[in-house]
Amino acid sequence: DHRDLHYPLRRQRQMCIRDSSGPYCTMMLADHGAEVIKIEHPENGDLSRLGPPFTKNFSHYYVQQNIGKKCISLDLNKKEIVAKDIGLNIEDYNILEADNEEQSALAACQLSNENKTRIIIKGNLHTDILMRSYLKKEFNLLEGKRLSHIWHMTTPQLKKPLFITDGALNVLPRIDIKLQILKNAVHFYNKLVSKKPRVAILSGTEDPIDSMPSSIEAKKVMDLSLKEEINAFVHGPLAFDNAISEEAAKIKKIENEVAGNADILLVPNLETGNSLSKIMVYFMNACAAGIVIGGKVPVVVPSRADSKNSKLASIMAAIVAVKN
Repeated sequence: DHRDLHYPLRRQRQMCIRDSSGPYCTMMLADHGAEVIKIEHPENGDLSRLGPPFTKNFSHYYVQQNIGKKCISLDLNKKEIVAKDIGLNIEDYNILEADNEEQSALAACQLSNENKTRIIIKGNLHTDILMRSYLKKEFNLLEGKRLSHIWHMTTPQLKKPLFITDGALNVLPRIDIKLQILKNAVHFYNKLVSKKPRVAILSGTEDPIDSMPSSIEAKKVMDLSLKEEINAFVHGPLAFDNAISEEAAKIKKIENEVAGNADILLVPNLETGNSLSKIMVYFMNACAAGIVIGGKVPVVVPSRADSKNSKLASIMAAIVAVKN
């Protein structure tokens, strides 16, 4: 469409709720074709309405910054009004008020402690605040286990989902913690698939060598999993290509139940898991469903940059996680 050349943002919609820099920024978006909806307080409206000079009771300053925008009057603190405006019936919802992020997180954990909720979904608060509350002993949510994060990755390029753990919670886990992360992953996998999973413990090589500590740890985690008879095929260390490509494993003559056909990737550290999942999202158009598991209730901790599909998939993953 030739109009996209002159108004490159004309297919975008932006909400403006600020009285300071927000109107000026969204004014520029509107100039480039975006549909900007300005939300003003129902009593006094935007503060810029009060500033002179005026023409026919309209502030020149207000008109200058808001030309080309749509304006609605809405009190965002009145949930019932907002719900009605967007067509949502909230009569059957129990809504608890909280003064700040800490109180909100504590309230969620208390409800889970009292068995009133089975899933916690992070909203507009920091993950570390929520998880600090989750870890408090008085809520009894840990059940003697180690929490871990797992991604359920799907993309058209893959024949089956790929599970990646841990890419969001445990930064540099010790060997014993990696074993618990592995157990959590296998337990979650079996909520979705009845067969025995193939777990690849990733490193930069398929041979344990002293110069690469993660490869030595991978071998130790594999040995511990065999000793504890975890219900999974586990092999490590494996490089990424050997874990997911049958051709690569065949060329390197790596023969075991996991090589080239892994279901679960146990990564050596958070940076590896985080980078791998985001590479799949941004370069392979993957849908990433991520949750924290290992506690009494799963926790959905979406990123602000996650797509709607990813957030919805994460909630669905949490629902699966609470299945008996």
